[in-house]
Amino acid sequence: MPVRLKDPKLFEAGVVGSLPRPRAVIDMLPAVPGSESADAAQTPQMDAAVLYAIALQETAGLDLVSDGEWRRHAYTHIIADVASGFSRDPRTNPNRWGITVTEPMEVVRPGLLAKEAAFLVNSTNRATKVCLPSPYLLGVRLWEANWSKPAYPTRESFMNACVPILRNELYSLRDIGVSVVQIDEPHLAVLVDPKIRATFEDPQYEQDLAADLINQVIEGVDGIRLALHLCRRNWGRKGWGAEGGYEPIIETMKKIKVNQYVLEFSIPAAGDQAILKNMPEDSLIGLGAVGCRFEHIDTVQAIVERVEEAMRFVDPERLSLNPDCGFAPGIQSEIPLDEAYLKLRNESEAARRLRDKYG
Repeated sequence: MPVRLKDPKLFEAGVVGSLPRPRAVIDMLPAVPGSESADAAQTPQMDAAVLYAIALQETAGLDLVSDGEWRRHAYTHIIADVASGFSRDPRTNPNRWGITVTEPMEVVRPGLLAKEAAFLVNSTNRATKVCLPSPYLLGVRLWEANWSKPAYPTRESFMNACVPILRNELYSLRDIGVSVVQIDEPHLAVLVDPKIRATFEDPQYEQDLAADLINQVIEGVDGIRLALHLCRRNWGRKGWGAEGGYEPIIETMKKIKVNQYVLEFSIPAAGDQAILKNMPEDSLIGLGAVGCRFEHIDTVQAIVERVEEAMRFVDPERLSLNPDCGFAPGIQSEIPLDEAYLKLRNESEAARRLRDKYG
């Protein structure tokens, strides 16, 4: 039976979304997202690989599992598997994650995420998570003026066109029994950095736009835990793409009508956990207590101490544990799968110790 949880168990241990993809999984996917990619994601071989991703998380002891996002090239690219209108990015520098919207989108595989998530839900007795990219994120990543204007004259028009597509996928995920749907929005989070804010004529407009678009996607959707993930981008061994605490965007965060905020705090660039006392009192906090970018594996005690620090500002009933980000936002990630497993195993053990101590 699906595990429908709006509120997590005490010190729930889970993932943000992605796991590093084995070479065989990478080889199963064609070079560019689209119809061939969507077909490749449905093969018996991919199903077998996803079963391994689930087993890995269960063996690590997690309470909340995903499919590793192994059916995707990148967490943004589900939009190109659900809808047509995307082409291989013609540029080499910078390369916008491989694809750009070049034609008006047409939904050709409605409910694709739910079809994939049904396999996840039916393959585990744990709570389950599926991630959706935010419309603002898609606009930043996949709209490029020189190539996208014939289809969508402005990035805002493209973002707005993404809303009903994502909303339909969200409803479908809710209906098949996914426990948590997480909206990924790193480009709101990077606005914490003064250097990045300075690149925008009106950074507050960007914040408000991101929040409004997310609220349009999730408005009125109940019966499922809605989460928002905010990170400073994950560049693997290269680190992160922005620095600064959540203070500059905290008021915007509070406007987004989710149940849970999935945040990062294991890196110094994320700032002080004291910001948590400013979060809505009824919100759940997914605490980034495990580093996901570098070779260092946080000890169980280090993870426990991060959570106990957060408990100075947030009641323990509101806290869950997670890595700072997904281990592999894109297919190019160089993080070893065994490294991710060891980090998740320590996270689960830390959660167990915390429950023993405070439960």
